[in-house]
Amino acid sequence: MQLIRDIYARKIAAGQPVISFEFFPPKTEEGERAFFEKNVPVLAALKPDYCSVTYGAGGSTRDKTLSILDRIQREHQLTAMMHLTCVSSTSEQIAEVLSQAKKLGIKNILALRGDPPGGSGEFQKTEGGFEFSYQLVEFIRSQDGFSVGVAGFPEGHIACKGGKQVDWQHLKTKVDAGAEFVITQLFFSNDDFFQFRDYVRKLGVTVPIVPGIIPIQSAGQIKKFTSLCGARLPAELVTDLEKYAHDDEACLEFGIEYATKQCEGLLRCGAPGLHFYTLNKARSTNGVLKNLGLAK
Repeated sequence: MQLIRDIYARKIAAGQPVISFEFFPPKTEEGERAFFEKNVPVLAALKPDYCSVTYGAGGSTRDKTLSILDRIQREHQLTAMMHLTCVSSTSEQIAEVLSQAKKLGIKNILALRGDPPGGSGEFQKTEGGFEFSYQLVEFIRSQDGFSVGVAGFPEGHIACKGGKQVDWQHLKTKVDAGAEFVITQLFFSNDDFFQFRDYVRKLGVTVPIVPGIIPIQSAGQIKKFTSLCGARLPAELVTDLEKYAHDDEACLEFGIEYATKQCEGLLRCGAPGLHFYTLNKARSTNGVLKNLGLAK
């Protein structure tokens, strides 16, 4: 399987956007069956350049994450990336996970500090582990054979009390530690992305900075997501969402159109690719890529 840093280098040189999808491990056997039988085949048919699978707090989905990545790579010949966090893990435990990944041919890691178990409270460093994601980046790079990416936050990380520019300076530290590409948290105003990108470029960050896109599927769901991660819903978007508060089908169609326009603006202004938060469903991502003329 390819290294993601090489995918970006090759496609940027060719003037083509890199398209990637994010999945999460289904919680039930029925959900996993639907995921592999219905949604993965549709999304794999779009020929993304790579896909990623998230990693539960404290490695709670570690084995399932690895098995899903392995199956995606074997059955669909897709380059896959594993999310890896610092939460509740020692360096020895992380080394073990990396060893397992390497045996399965997983060569790409998204290095994250991770949220506290349960998603609330202060992050607590595990004795013998890492406190910051840049330390995890350094550790992964020391293991050889991996391409490493990190997260970026166009509106600043919700836990960074110093404000978004302080958080953006932390990104420079992660890149200096060896991160080779950046995938952003979801956002809904392209101006937030451009301000973030331009700021970190002035700091000397030259690696690809990839916008993370989530096509809205329901008004209630996206309001919950943004409240948890600290992303902002622009006032005009909130007004539009109120129209679809009780009509998820109409909201999903609206979400496809909104994401399409957002992606058009991002690509027009130089984004090296698009990373879709699929929520393990195919329809919205498929619709956006068809609208963009990028569905293969």
